[in-house]
Amino acid sequence: MSYLSELFSLTDRVALVTGGSSGIGYGIAEALGRAGAAVVLVARRPGPLAEATDRLRGHGVRAAAISADLGDRAALTRVTAEAAGHFGEIDILVNDAANNIRRPMAELTPADYEQTIAVNLTAPYLLGQHFGPRMADRGWGRIINIGSQQALRAFGDSGVYGVAKAALCGLCRSQAEAWTRYGVTSNVLIPGFVLTPLTEAAQAIPGRIEAMAARTMTGRNSLPADFAGAAVLLASPASAAITGQTICVDGGFSVA
Repeated sequence: MSYLSELFSLTDRVALVTGGSSGIGYGIAEALGRAGAAVVLVARRPGPLAEATDRLRGHGVRAAAISADLGDRAALTRVTAEAAGHFGEIDILVNDAANNIRRPMAELTPADYEQTIAVNLTAPYLLGQHFGPRMADRGWGRIINIGSQQALRAFGDSGVYGVAKAALCGLCRSQAEAWTRYGVTSNVLIPGFVLTPLTEAAQAIPGRIEAMAARTMTGRNSLPADFAGAAVLLASPASAAITGQTICVDGGFSVA
């Protein structure tokens, strides 16, 4: 057990998880917290955010919350100013917050484009620009970006969301190039079709859930808990040589 602790324990680390009130974000936050990290959740809605924080504390996790819309530049600045005030400097940054406007490409408006890019790409970029150098100065850090199948292939009205998620993979490589030599890794986790609030609109289409499950090798759609192991690995000392990578956690969806 001491050997495993040396590899995977997150004791004394502090994680900031955006989109952490539900779905994949919450699943990762709980996994990091139960592995020993203190966790700061960031999400828009105060109610679900408070509920998620209470759930984490019920598991014995030191948890705090910041309510913020990451599409708002002033709110993003507030997050960077407040984050370290809860448990100390951020060691692990998880960029999960996302929005996905599902309409045919020709129907997307300039406002749709700006909102999607702001949340899915600009926020991870600016959070990385703030926390990455600070991690590098301390000689240790982990950045985990949550991507999408639509970064790899176009389907289901990929639209601007696909553009942003593809760019997020490029951002990961740039972050890895900039900071890995100083002990800071950056990677992307690519989900399959996950049963979360973000995919509720797609789930409501008759037959979509079954069709997505049939495209996997596991024969089922993913759940937030499926990301626990991968997140703990990428956040832990064990992942020191894993950086700049796009890793699919999708039940074989991307290769089936």
